[in-house]
Amino acid sequence: MNDDLGAASEAQRARDGEQLKLLAAFHFVGVGLAALGMLMLYGHYAMFNNMMSNPKVWANQAAPPPAELFAGMKWFYGVCAAGLLGTGALNLLAGLFLRARTHRIFTFLVAGINCFYMPLGTALGIFTFIVLLRDSVRKLYEPARPSLGD
Repeated sequence: MNDDLGAASEAQRARDGEQLKLLAAFHFVGVGLAALGMLMLYGHYAMFNNMMSNPKVWANQAAPPPAELFAGMKWFYGVCAAGLLGTGALNLLAGLFLRARTHRIFTFLVAGINCFYMPLGTALGIFTFIVLLRDSVRKLYEPARPSLGD
């Protein structure tokens, strides 16, 4: 009977290890999506900048848009870029920490932030919570204790 319990524990440990590897990989995918978002944001900025600074676009208009509009949009682009870079860096760290099975609380915080990015970030955040809240996974994060016989 004790062998059955040990085998079940080993099977659960292996399953937990695989799920942690998958979560780490999905956090790395989140980093890639943040990088893709940065490229798209830069492309939008370049098009908007070209449109606002090209006098030919505004030749048939009564007056070009005010310069304050573009100044406000620059702030918008800056805030969006900071958010994408920040969440990309946080997901990179969370992925590395998941692989190393360290900083569990930090990974919880990143999972909570990911929940705001619907729908993929929400799914990643929820599954991260589900896996990390398991007692068997919590034990994987505990530091190895030296045995009394050593």
